[in-house]
Amino acid sequence: MTSSSDTSPQKFEIGERKRIALVAHDNKKAELLAWVHRNREQLLKHELHATGTTGSLIETALGIPVIRYKSGPLGGDQQLGAKIAEQHIDMLIFLADPLEAHPHDSDVRALTRLASVWNIPMACNISTAEFLLTSPFMNTTYTRVVPSFEKYLNRQIKTELEH
Repeated sequence: MTSSSDTSPQKFEIGERKRIALVAHDNKKAELLAWVHRNREQLLKHELHATGTTGSLIETALGIPVIRYKSGPLGGDQQLGAKIAEQHIDMLIFLADPLEAHPHDSDVRALTRLASVWNIPMACNISTAEFLLTSPFMNTTYTRVVPSFEKYLNRQIKTELEH
């Protein structure tokens, strides 16, 4: 990572073994599990992270340990967001149910926003998940480039000092 006074982009190396976060709303869990079964061999090569029940279901489906967080509505989405900001997640597969309202929608938006801020690959549907998993980058290293946030941070400090 670059120094804090540098305005050049930050570069993060994603290794061959990806740290993949898997999240699915209740109405999307069966769809995610079917995808996990179809892609078992590829997923076994990587470190899997998941929220609540989704993690338990994936563990059972694949027969391997999954790093599990709280259920999404109980803070699991925020825990994963923190891991993204700390550079401990390389990819996010989040199957949100677009036809149902969720009481923790603000957490869902925050999680997907952080994936965008930190420029990690993110799939919000099975088609995109398939594209990600079959990408040549899945089996090699990849350098992820993130813009420097120095200009934004300096703007915040300047605004606070003016008041």
